[in-house]
This record gives sequence, structure tokens and C-alpha cells, in this order.
Amino acid sequence: MALLLCLVGVTAALAHGCLHCHSKFSEKFSFYRHHVNLKSWWVGDIPVSGALLTDWSDDTMKELHLAIPAEITREKLDQVATAVYQRMDQLYQGKMYFPGYFPNELRNIFREQVHLIQNAIIESRLDCQRHCGIFQYETISCNNCTDSHVACFGYNCESSEQWESAVQGLLNYINNWHKQDVSMRLHSSSFSWPGTHRATPAFLVSPAFRCLEPPHLANLTLEDAAECLKQH
Repeated sequence: MALLLCLVGVTAALAHGCLHCHSKFSEKFSFYRHHVNLKSWWVGDIPVSGALLTDWSDDTMKELHLAIPAEITREKLDQVATAVYQRMDQLYQGKMYFPGYFPNELRNIFREQVHLIQNAIIESRLDCQRHCGIFQYETISCNNCTDSHVACFGYNCESSEQWESAVQGLLNYINNWHKQDVSMRLHSSSFSWPGTHRATPAFLVSPAFRCLEPPHLANLTLEDAAECLKQH
């Protein structure tokens, strides 16, 4: 299978949910929360809708159900955010709704957002794995909104020379990581920055996803990949 390597940034920040990492999230959701009492004829809809908006980020992380780290590229995060804000703004443009309608629409938008984030993360991984050898791309960690990057080992090599070069590149990558890891452990034994650590590359601990092994990549669809990753 294509090996998934993950190095996560070490700066500390306490935030949860991919959309929470977007620059306009605080402004947008502050507006949504403060105007929720104007959107329903039934007073019972107000606390329900308010709770949905308040817990949006944490609930997103709970619903992703991915066996790979929740790390998304800035480009795809912008695409997801644009789609969500557009749906939400349209919902808020209407006048008061009948009882039950507004919270139900919020749930629909939430579920659509989760699906968009899942697809965005999986698409980037599949694109990465279709290269030959080590390939890296910049991401944002949905767990804490820090900069991170994902590296993978792709099997899309067209010649024995490319394959030999790819394998050598993988070995060099692993050797360099071990050297840096040993150096960091030695350094931290004498002095340690609070809240920092070096993450173990995911390929050392990830389970084997047989449905993502090379024989299946040629005809692999996004839906099949999503189902595979969710099952593990």
C-alpha cells in the first residue's frame, strides 16, 4: 500500500474542527449565534439552534470518523468554508421560519460540511499517493489549527529506474527522520520546551488498508476510498 507519513507542527493552540481554522470562522459564527433568535417563530428552536452553532467545531471532529489524521490543505479549507458560509448566509437571509425548520436546516448544512471535509482530506491523500516516491504537501491540522505537512510514498512509477530512485528516497527519508528524532530526544533530555513534542510518522503505526494497495488504485473512486478509510 502507499505509505502514509505524517509530521505535525508543534506550536500550541487549542481549537477543534477544521472549519474553526478558517480565518473568517469566528466572525461568521459570532454573527450566526447572535442572530439565531430572529429565525424561528417557535421559542424552542432558539436554544436548540444555539447549541448546534456553539458545538459546531467539536461535533465536526466527532463526526469525521477518519482513520488518518484530520489535516486539510488551505486551498481545500477555503473551498469548504466558502460553501458552508454561502449556505448559512442564504439561510439567514430569510425571515422567520416555521417551528423546526431552522434547526433542521442547520443540521443539514452541518452534515454537508462534514462530508465536504472528509472528501477534501481523502482527495489530497489519494492525489499524494499517485506520485512516484516521496511527495509532500502543506496542510493545517484540524485538531489544533497549526501548520503541518503530510508526506506519502506513491507507487505510480513507470520504470525500474524510477522505482529504484523512489525506494532509495523512502529509505533516506526514514533515516533522516530517525536522526532528527534522536537529536531531538538528546536535546530534550537537557532542556524541554513546554507543550512540544515530535510526532511519530504515521506509517510506523498506521494499520494496513488493503483497499488502498497498488492493485486497487487504478480503478479507485473517492466513494470507495472514503468507505475504506471509515471502516478502519
